[in-house]
Amino acid sequence: MHPALNIAIKAARRASQIINRASQDIERLQVTRKQQSDFVTEVDRAAEAAIIETLREAYPEHAILAEESGHSAGRDADSEYEWIIDPLDGTTNFIHGVPQYAVSIALRHKGVLTQAVVYDTVRNELFTASKGGGAFLNDRRIRVSRCLKLEDALIGTGFPYRAFEHADAYLGIFRELMQKTAGMRRPGAASLDLAWVACGRLDGFFEFGLSPWDMAGGALLISEAGGLVGDLTGEANYLDSGNLIAGTPKVFAQLLQIVAPFRSASLPA
Repeated sequence: MHPALNIAIKAARRASQIINRASQDIERLQVTRKQQSDFVTEVDRAAEAAIIETLREAYPEHAILAEESGHSAGRDADSEYEWIIDPLDGTTNFIHGVPQYAVSIALRHKGVLTQAVVYDTVRNELFTASKGGGAFLNDRRIRVSRCLKLEDALIGTGFPYRAFEHADAYLGIFRELMQKTAGMRRPGAASLDLAWVACGRLDGFFEFGLSPWDMAGGALLISEAGGLVGDLTGEANYLDSGNLIAGTPKVFAQLLQIVAPFRSASLPA
């Protein structure tokens, strides 16, 4: 296992301890609304602090991009390495007692994702991947499903709260997929949705208006599990655009065909 992946796992487990303790007494949490349908708690901040402390101890020269604290340079201001962190993906689920949330940590080197951890703290499911080394769930190799046809596919998605201006396009795509797939699911934590594509529980996924920390870990998991990830044109610009499509190779291609008629200048790839 790559040393950086080991450190990321250690950081995710530290964060999970904080999250699991807090989940026992959710009613006492202090919750702040950042914007519509976007919340933060002291648990998010404490988990993020624990992750950053662990990463800084091992790699003080690396840059960090985290959901709550933003971007911070490492000791080497020109470092080619950047950690991308979501300390609690699915905060809205967490504060409502819905057991669907995760810690997501990824490492990017020269703009390329190289290490990923998505840790489902409720189910104790640890998804990991290293570029070129495959994807794993609790040390067991995982692959995307063998689904070939959209009509047989179970598709995950997330509502575009942070990209509401694209709601009409989203609803149009959703309507098409309702008629042309085996089913649609909206669990509420994008990193886990992507991890579930990687291990075959979902056959595809799409969402608009995501942030890099929502996607980075899960995207590498899917790539290393034999799936495809891209923006709305199938290219690799999803971390910048915030718009993502993922799935098995065949389902990915068919999702792109569904989305194509809805693309416009107001819906960047």
